Amino acid sequence: MMVRLGYVALSKAMENVTTSHTITYTNYLNNNYSVDKLIDITNNNLEALEKIITYNIKNNIHFYRLTSKLVPLATHDKVEYDYITSLKDKYKKIGELINKYNLRIDTHPDQYTVLNSMNNKIVKNTVEILKYHYNILDALKIKNKIIILHVGSGTCGKKASITRFINNFKKLPSCIQKCIAVENDDKIHNIIDVLYLCNTLNIPMVLDYHHYVCNNNGEKLEDYIKEIMDTWTNINPKFHFSSPKSNLKKEFRSHHDYINSDDFIKFINMLKIYNKDVDIMLEAKAKDDALSRLVRELKYKTNYEFINETSFII
Repeated sequence: MMVRLGYVALSKAMENVTTSHTITYTNYLNNNYSVDKLIDITNNNLEALEKIITYNIKNNIHFYRLTSKLVPLATHDKVEYDYITSLKDKYKKIGELINKYNLRIDTHPDQYTVLNSMNNKIVKNTVEILKYHYNILDALKIKNKIIILHVGSGTCGKKASITRFINNFKKLPSCIQKCIAVENDDKIHNIIDVLYLCNTLNIPMVLDYHHYVCNNNGEKLEDYIKEIMDTWTNINPKFHFSSPKSNLKKEFRSHHDYINSDDFIKFINMLKIYNKDVDIMLEAKAKDDALSRLVRELKYKTNYEFINETSFII
């Protein structure tokens, strides 16, 4: 069983390199900017992305999550522009790097993406956000496109909220439907809810370990891991792992800067009995620094066979 570790969006080692430069709509209007300004910002973000992808390749980091802010005002309802065509060569160059070195790249739209909202305007905007994420992955020629969502609102109860998600999902373009994976959350929809949803729609489920710890009804995680893994067919199962900021109730749901290695090892022990390759996204605030620290601790505490800086076999 091989495990690959990944991190989210920004590298702590790459100081002052960010893929999230943006501009507010108010600033855009007040300065009477044209879309050329937005293209210029996007170009800068793509140049930063190329640097981060190159950094990942040189450090054998094979799993990475793109920022949702790569393109400024891309989904604003009063701004419309083509953020792909004029930069297609830049997307192509980055995509060639990604595919040459077999990196796994995915996206996770922000909290404003609520497919099961009862507000039609929010649902409409959610569809635009999903199209944006699809367009970026497509421009990069990502082979296995994954866009991760939460079920969303719990208004009118979980049964009704899941039904709304299913109904709105079926209205999405088929190309986007094929990209969606759903993650359990830390307050409303637990692993049982999300597994039911994913099995109903025949889409992958992302198990978030920390969210499970925050939100469960006493169900044992071990009883569901195989079924969760089985929702993934064409690509390795993906998991999210983070540690609570502290044991204080008000901070428990927040992410720590680093990963508790003992908890991580316990989680790996749950997975290893299935002997299936997996990818684990570390959602730690210290980003790649947290990944590196975890690896150092694992090398000390376990007998995992590390095949490079971020991947190991058990």
